Amino acid sequence: MSTEKVPEEKQSVLEGFKAFLMRGNVIDLAVAVVIGAAFTSVVNSIVKGFINPIVGAFGTKDLEKYRSCLEAPCETNAAGEVVRGIPILWGSVLSAILTFLITAAVVYFLMVLPMSRYLARKAAREQQAEEELAETEAEEISLLREIRDELVARREGGPSS
Repeated sequence: MSTEKVPEEKQSVLEGFKAFLMRGNVIDLAVAVVIGAAFTSVVNSIVKGFINPIVGAFGTKDLEKYRSCLEAPCETNAAGEVVRGIPILWGSVLSAILTFLITAAVVYFLMVLPMSRYLARKAAREQQAEEELAETEAEEISLLREIRDELVARREGGPSS
């Protein structure tokens, strides 16, 4: 009996996996990852080509070279590797923070804000359409009540207007 169940389980697992892959969310996520990877290189270029030189106007042009030494003095060899001391690479941290802030700002102002405005306008239009439909239905119900009352009055032999 267990050998008969295995192919069915494999079939259902494969079908489930196929259904998972074919969902719109997975495809959207894959597209987002690809676009995010491309966007990361754009943001890194902006930070390295634009922000770093502006910061460099006040010091070193490369933020990665901003560092402090925890145990003084820090000594480096010809290759730039620290051979003595404990360096704190706060320039790298600053560069990463700037990259994050630029990415977050671009995502917010170019994607999140316009989408939320679009969804708010769409919701307002839908609400207005629902209100108009409810108003139309109320008018129709009022008209139908009048017709009903007129028919009841005629059936009872009452006066018609």
